[in-house]
Amino acid sequence: MKKILLAIGALLTAVIAIGVVFSNIILFIRKKTDEDIIKRETDDGHDVFESFERMEKTAFVIPSAYGYDIKGYHVAPHDTPNTIIICHGVTMNVLNSLKYMHLFLDLGWNVIVYDHRRHGQSGGKTTSYGFYEKDDLSEVVSWVKNKTDHRGLIGIHGESMGAATALLYAGEHCDDGADFYIADCPFARFDEQLAYRLKAEYRLPAWPLLPITDFFLKLRGGYRAREVSPLAVIDKIEKPVLFIHSKDDDYIPVSSTERLYEKKPGLKTLYIAENGEHAMSYTKNRDTYRKTVKEFLDKMKDSTE
Repeated sequence: MKKILLAIGALLTAVIAIGVVFSNIILFIRKKTDEDIIKRETDDGHDVFESFERMEKTAFVIPSAYGYDIKGYHVAPHDTPNTIIICHGVTMNVLNSLKYMHLFLDLGWNVIVYDHRRHGQSGGKTTSYGFYEKDDLSEVVSWVKNKTDHRGLIGIHGESMGAATALLYAGEHCDDGADFYIADCPFARFDEQLAYRLKAEYRLPAWPLLPITDFFLKLRGGYRAREVSPLAVIDKIEKPVLFIHSKDDDYIPVSSTERLYEKKPGLKTLYIAENGEHAMSYTKNRDTYRKTVKEFLDKMKDSTE
């Protein structure tokens, strides 16, 4: 009996250790510093930081429904209410959004850049890969609508986690959301993405690690991995979506975007970039990326005229 109790105790200890360690990695994923982001973006040829410091912009603070502040900037040099909201990826912050900000400014749109929960200057204790972030995005969209007196078009551009957040938001707020979405390299299902990364980074099987981790994720973070699924809501999104992904992405496979594109009803466009790793479609394919985005935006404006 003593041996049985010891074995049960050892098993429970192992389960708790696995759950705590892997849920820590997910909930408190290590973020990149401002210096890391600036160096990477500058090395990639995005010389945007000094111009951002100089340009006229309005800082804003929006209360989240979850008890913290969402912080960002409204950059509006153009005499138009048309606005693009940019959602950055996990571990990043508003600095990573500046290259896209300049792309949309050059195309005549005003821009919102902001930090997701637990990133940059925004509050929040954990990262949820779109589960809570989609509700914060809803607050940002409402802020823009009030700022523009409900005039003009609102588009949302998201990269990686930001793209998943945009699609989750679109699926939940399909009746009163933004007017269109640009989803750059989203995952289709977070549980599948975790299983993929477990194998790629740790050479570990999804079972039994993911069920254990998922229990602790719900206990500590308030959500389960399977609840973070753009694929589960994509068929509810009637607004136009431009899907973007690099064909050689080895962090989130291009098949994730292809599955989302296939299931999305209504107006949609797919651009598979020839060059670049994860979240590098714009950096490695600037002319074609810009051309694809411009054509999509022109369609959005033409549809309202």
